[in-house]
Parts: sequence; structure tokens; C-alpha cells
Amino acid sequence: MINFPNLDNYWMPFTANQLFKANPRMLVESSGMFYTSHDGRKVLDGVAGLWCCNIGHCHPKVVSAIQEQVAKLDYSTIFNMAHPKIFELAEKVADLTPDGMDRIFFGNSGSEAVETAMKVALGYHSLKGESKRTKFIGREKGYHGVNFGGTSVGGIPLNKNLFGSLLPGVDLISHTWDPEYMAFTRGMPSWGLHFAESLEEKLLLHDPSTVAAVIIEPVTGSGGVIVPPVGYLERIREICDKHSILLIFDEVITGFGRLGYSFAAERFQVKPDIITMAKGLTSGVIPMSAVAFRNDIYQEFMSAFPDSIELFHGYTYSGHPVACAAALAVLDVYKDEGLFKRALSLEALFEETLHSLKDVNDCILDIRNIGLMGAIQFNDNKGPANQISMKVFQECYEQGLLLRSSADYLVISPALIVQEDQILEIGEILKSIINHI
Repeated sequence: MINFPNLDNYWMPFTANQLFKANPRMLVESSGMFYTSHDGRKVLDGVAGLWCCNIGHCHPKVVSAIQEQVAKLDYSTIFNMAHPKIFELAEKVADLTPDGMDRIFFGNSGSEAVETAMKVALGYHSLKGESKRTKFIGREKGYHGVNFGGTSVGGIPLNKNLFGSLLPGVDLISHTWDPEYMAFTRGMPSWGLHFAESLEEKLLLHDPSTVAAVIIEPVTGSGGVIVPPVGYLERIREICDKHSILLIFDEVITGFGRLGYSFAAERFQVKPDIITMAKGLTSGVIPMSAVAFRNDIYQEFMSAFPDSIELFHGYTYSGHPVACAAALAVLDVYKDEGLFKRALSLEALFEETLHSLKDVNDCILDIRNIGLMGAIQFNDNKGPANQISMKVFQECYEQGLLLRSSADYLVISPALIVQEDQILEIGEILKSIINHI
């Protein structure tokens, strides 16, 4: 047991502060697949921190790399200066991105990666003489961080309601989930390709020659693990190509093994023009993000400004040397331990475990999954669905399992090191709790 510090001053994000501070849940240690709570209990981490701790917690190779780096070079500006590790990391990231997308820009969060992608998209079109391309199209239920650009193109209403009109020139295409036809689909739904046509409809409304980019998550993450229908991403790519619009894949969640591949672009065999990434890049150990650009996008800037600054954009902590050291170590762990292939090998068991809950209680509306991403969606049969979701989250925590409650669904996304018996344990705890709602 520990004595709680004063809880008054910290304004917690995405949290009911007053409810939490009346009954706080504190994590004080971590190792492998487990946290230790403030009252000394081991808690199985069923969400990899927040979709990010893909190699588990406190991996010794990463801890050592960080310790060595901070003792050698704690900080270096990257404005007209640099340090070797940033170039080494860019090369290693480029080895994982699709062919022809090996120009890498670093930031500190997924939100910053999205802002970077959007600004570069605008600049690219302007340099090509198409400065009227200033509009962006996102998707309902999409999440692209919480800065102005990402919030604007995001499609989760509660994230936007208090903040006015945000950026102008933004519209959303429809999401791809319809429980009447898709409920309890395992993996990619075979029904729903027609949802892609909402992009063509939006473009006709706005004039496609004014649209800079379309930004979507290949698999909707925070909006509820909504898996794309078969052929959907291919059709989105075709429509963007038809109208010379850039396609941005937000892979902050799906990158680095979450779907059993380096990126969702590789799994689905659909190449975007820009990929945003974060979370798994450092396995959540230190804040870091990156954006991969199609090479000709980068070259457009280089050609326009051969003897001066090409991009007036960046962050104080872009490519921070300690973050680079962490990321390099994490990428080595992925490779040395074969974690991407391991995640793919566990997908069938993960899928079967989640879908075994289908008939446990009629409060379950849907179960969705792909890779090591899953969601259980509740209905109102036993009370408000959002309250059921929160109740299951709280009772799971009391029984030593950390999941994530968001609106009316639970998210399950364990680290890539999860053991088979731990997947089964997650299923048994959920079955026991949901059965008694």
C-alpha cells in the first residue's frame, strides 16, 4: 500500500476526474505483461498500456539503451544540427514502410504526426501549383489525436462538441459499421464495400480539385475496432488516385505488429501516400512519433528550395536522442524476438476467445477483431450500454485485468508478447463478469 499524493492539482485527460479522485486506481510498477497496483496486486495488462506497449513493460534491452543514451547525450537540437541516431532510426523505420515511402519525419505524439501529415499535404499541393487544394476528408468514428487538425478530421463527436468549428474545409465520410449485417464478423466483413462510395459522393459535393487529402485509420481504433470490409481500402485508394488526392493512413495504432505486420498497409496490400505512426515505435516507453512520406512528396520540397529551409515545421523534441535510442532498441526487439509473426500466430486464438463470449449475455451487441485488436460492444438490454461497459472495466480491474472502456464498448489489445494462457485468462475473466450483469 502507498499513501496517495494530493490529487487536486492534476487535471486528468479523457477521465471523469471527480469520480476517479473519489476512488483512485494507481499503477506503481510494471514488468512484462503485468502492472502492479497501489495495493500490491498484479494486474494483467490487456490493452498494452494504451495500444502502445507492444513488447511489454520494462524490457531490459530498452531500459539499458535509454540509460546509456541519457548518460551520453541527453538532448540535441535538430534545427540545423543533428545526432547520429536520428539518421539510423530513420533508415530502420524506412526498412519497414512500403516501397517508395522512405522519407521519415519525427515528432512526439500521434497528434503531432497527424498535424505534420496535414501540413505537408497542403504544402505539397501548393508547390505543385494547386494551392486551392485546402480541404480534408476524414471519417466518422475516426480518431486522429487531439490537436486542431486531428480533432477536425476526427469523427468522434464527444471529442469535438466543446471546441467550436475547429478547422474549416473538413468533411467526413461514413464509417463502415452496420451491426444489422456485420455483427460478430470475424476479421474483415465480406459485406460493406459500398461504404467506400461515400467518398465519391463527398468529393462531388466539395469539388475534388479542392481536396488535399483523405485521412483514415485502416482499422478504426479508438472508435471501436471497426475492421474494413473486403475491398474497401482498395476502392478508397482508387478514388483518391482518380482525383489526384493524397491518401493518409493513420497507423498510430495499427503500426508495428498490432495486425501481425509492420503496418496495416502491408497486411491489406494498399499503399497510401503518407503514414503516421507513434505508440509502438517506442513501445510507449518514451513519447515519439513519425511520419513516412512518399518519396516524390519529399522531393517536391527539395526541388523547390535547393539552398534554403524546405519545411518550416518541427518540434523542439523532434528526434530526441533518448527517444531515438528507445525506438532503435524496440525495433531490434521486434526483429530479434519475431514479434510481428508471433502476433499473427496468436490471432486465431485471440479471435476464438473473444467470439466465445457471443452468447454469454444478451447485453452484447457485437464483437469485432483483427490481429491483436478486439472490441466488445454492448447494447441497452441490461441498462445503458456505456454504464455496462464501465462496470465491466471496473470489475475486470478488481479481478486483476486491465482493459479499456470507451463509450459503449470495451477494447482488448494485449502486447505482442502475450502468452496463450493469458489470452484464455482474459476470456475467462470477461465471461465470468459479463455473465453476471
